[in-house]
Amino acid sequence: MANRDKLFLPKPGDVEEIDYNEIELIQIVGKGSFGVVYKGLWRGDYVAVKHIESEAERKAFAIELRQLSRVCHDNIVKLHGACTVDRFCLVMEFAEGGSLYNVLHYLSRPAYSAGHAVHWALQCARGVAYLHNMKPKAVIHRDLKSPNLLLIKDGTILKICDFGTACERKTYMTNNKGSAAWMAPEVFESSTYTEKCDVFSWGVILWEVLSRQRPFSDIGGSAYRIMWAVHKGDRPPLIDGCPKPFEMLYTRCWDKNPSIRPSMEEVVRIMTALFTFVSGYDV
Repeated sequence: MANRDKLFLPKPGDVEEIDYNEIELIQIVGKGSFGVVYKGLWRGDYVAVKHIESEAERKAFAIELRQLSRVCHDNIVKLHGACTVDRFCLVMEFAEGGSLYNVLHYLSRPAYSAGHAVHWALQCARGVAYLHNMKPKAVIHRDLKSPNLLLIKDGTILKICDFGTACERKTYMTNNKGSAAWMAPEVFESSTYTEKCDVFSWGVILWEVLSRQRPFSDIGGSAYRIMWAVHKGDRPPLIDGCPKPFEMLYTRCWDKNPSIRPSMEEVVRIMTALFTFVSGYDV
């Protein structure tokens, strides 16, 4: 494996160096934008251990480690430390509730109210707004989607994860990152993009939690078919019976023109106001 300097890892002391021998791996629980994620045991607590599988994944590992070492927010997964000597892995808090995607689409008719749905979307917005307001430069997640939103504390707390594709503000796309169903058109069109690409993705997530549907599930085949549909202007169908303020918000978020999309700070303000009205409404 490459040394720390070549990987541009955080300085020693910025992140706790964890002895790999202290970790007990229990089972594989998923995959991220890179690597394999295990449920593990470390110092008596369950943790998520993200291993890189190849030399090609070193850059994504370094990106995620650097970004997670910089952030501290209730709605972003917590980094306990990392192994960077003989093996390369991240040790993070374990989300016993799994991903929001699995709750929405793999449980048989999960019991949740509009209050739950709006609270999940609001927590996601708060975490993303925090990233976009980071100094000296905003952080763009670039792979915001329900599989990268984890739930803890009986599904009441949402955490954003998977920062292997995160970058600083205003960049060019070098290859197709993220997932097509949630991806802003300017990202896969290889044009310059900003943090407004995360706003687009968040709008799809809001639609997803309110509708209980997979975005673009009616389009089969490769991811490029979804990209082509989005490029042409196709979006998920409007939700029957959805209150107008939510419909106006998610359609504004996924507008083709990034300048028309709201900032995440504005999204947080709108969602905070709307949340007070939906606690007893079922979806």
